[in-house]
Amino acid sequence: MPDTPSAAAHLTDEQVEAIGAELDAIRAEVVGSLGERDAQYIHRVIAVQRALEVGGRGMLIFSRFPPAWIAGTAALSVAKILDNMEIGHNVLHGQWDWMRDPKIHSTTWEWDHATPAEAWKRTHNYEHHTFTNIRGKDRDLGYTIMRITPEQEWKPTNLFQPLTNLGLSLIFEWGIALYDLELDKVKDGTKTRAEARADLKTFWRKSRKQFAKDFVLFPLLSGPGFLQTAAANLTANIVRNVWSHAVIFCGHFPDGTETFEEERLEGETKGQWYIRQMLGSANLSGGKLFHIMTGNLSHQIEHHLFPDVPSNRYAEIAPKVREICERYGLPYTTGPLPRQYGKVVRKIARLAFPGGGPKTEVTPLPVRPKPVGAPARLAG
Repeated sequence: MPDTPSAAAHLTDEQVEAIGAELDAIRAEVVGSLGERDAQYIHRVIAVQRALEVGGRGMLIFSRFPPAWIAGTAALSVAKILDNMEIGHNVLHGQWDWMRDPKIHSTTWEWDHATPAEAWKRTHNYEHHTFTNIRGKDRDLGYTIMRITPEQEWKPTNLFQPLTNLGLSLIFEWGIALYDLELDKVKDGTKTRAEARADLKTFWRKSRKQFAKDFVLFPLLSGPGFLQTAAANLTANIVRNVWSHAVIFCGHFPDGTETFEEERLEGETKGQWYIRQMLGSANLSGGKLFHIMTGNLSHQIEHHLFPDVPSNRYAEIAPKVREICERYGLPYTTGPLPRQYGKVVRKIARLAFPGGGPKTEVTPLPVRPKPVGAPARLAG
């Protein structure tokens, strides 16, 4: 099957840098206008999240009664989604560091997730956002357990990846935590055993707290409803896991997104980095509440362009980015969640077999002599 040329192959050197300059201007305008409205937004979201968690856990004290179980589980599920998606993920990106509030700062925040915040910032904020969709550098491509591009070597275990994907969605929190340990690097010699042991100790300290909170402490508060509360907490975790898995996979793996050779990084300019983010990401369409529940990762393109810009601003940035894409003949991949996730599942099933589709043709963008690399603001 013939290779597919990159959607940016037609751009000239001048156009690439012009796009970069326009995106820099968009970011500068937004950052320069941050203020009380934005601070009120994140404080309001945190207040709602905490009220839902307290209310949900309070109702689950009476979890032996079905109405209390259903209402408490629903409230706790939404609270966990908000904590991970719109609050934790974005706080850890430093989106609210400009407020200089030690309670909402990337250096102090810890979230309701099995992955320790520091491990997440290393593997996600730096590795993934710097090397987005670079095969061999971005380990988030398939999370080392699935083949999601035809360029990846096919292995017999890939035959089971539709089931692997289903299982991962149910335990996504723990799958990510184990993935962030990067134990595969010990095998290939790029990570020492001492480093691995230190990471394992940190993971153990965090994971046992998570387990004790949801499956020991709060169930005990329910007295005779211990098992019902434990089941409710398990259900809330699964709901959160399935939701976050769907949103994240739809932002990176549906049809229309591109992956890149490692050579793309050689002398990569800022404009080229921006274009790689746009071609390697995809959005989800929906209303305001939907966007909040996705952590505004429904604006995945804008998030990858400006990961440290507060998420509540992505909706106003999106039309400007889309207009740039249309003007320069670049795709702006978006669609409703069911359709996009269907494409992801179809791709995972197709790539479970050898071949699996056309590869992206290696057509590097024009390279300026002076390397610029990824913006320094991403490395945290």
